Amino acid sequence: MQIFVGNLSFASKEADIKKLFEQFGKVESVTILMGKNGTKSRGFGFVEMAGDKCAHAAIAGLNNREFMERPLKVMLARPKPI
Repeated sequence: MQIFVGNLSFASKEADIKKLFEQFGKVESVTILMGKNGTKSRGFGFVEMAGDKCAHAAIAGLNNREFMERPLKVMLARPKPI
């Protein structure tokens, strides 16, 4: 299940996000979107978790939780419009 993670610190790395989400279950992938020049984070990303139960637990446990001095926005990812 894919989870949207917003309001990320620009200093956060994919390994930091993976470690944060692993307390709720198996993390299959983490992607932080980067700006056009590829050097600065856009402040949001996506986490793919193995099971729905783990994903819902992560959303409940991490939404509005402070991480690297910023309150995270964590929710189910919406499908990309065509």
